[in-house]
Amino acid sequence: MRGLDESTDVLIRAGQSAGEQVRHGWDAFVNFAARDNVLEVALGLIIANAFTKVVTSFVSDVALPVVSLLPFLNRNMDQKFAVLSKGPNYTDGYNTVKQARDDGALVLAWGLFVETILNFLGVSLTLFAIAHLYMFISHNKIIKPTVRCRYCKKFISIEASRCLNCSSWQDGREDLPKSNEPATEEEDC
Repeated sequence: MRGLDESTDVLIRAGQSAGEQVRHGWDAFVNFAARDNVLEVALGLIIANAFTKVVTSFVSDVALPVVSLLPFLNRNMDQKFAVLSKGPNYTDGYNTVKQARDDGALVLAWGLFVETILNFLGVSLTLFAIAHLYMFISHNKIIKPTVRCRYCKKFISIEASRCLNCSSWQDGREDLPKSNEPATEEEDC
């Protein structure tokens, strides 16, 4: 059967072409993923995620229970809330935020908000401390102090002699009065 042989050849060629395309796509992905900066970013994100979980656990499981012992709080911070609008099955109050939300009440969960702010402060202050420790050990500045350019008001390095944005000199050369004398050849060089 001649037609069967031709269709078999077409299928074999299509399979080979698809295999080459998959192999080419895989090689392109490996070349992209194996770059140094992509691997560094991926590793940094994984470490940051784990670090954030540690700080969140510290704030939620260690710091906030101690704060909750204060006499005017008398319950966990994540259970501090205010009911703004009662739900349809409201009878004698709500015990938890989940119970109030399940009933359809409008809830201002200020305790969860305070917990989230404390988590953010914990993560940011710890990362700042780690950066300073790294700078102390390696003598490599990763936190660089900045100032505002006096002309364009953008932030530039404190060590910059010219602004990157407006190219003005930071030592005040533009503020000096210009003399009316014509420039000589020695001054042009």
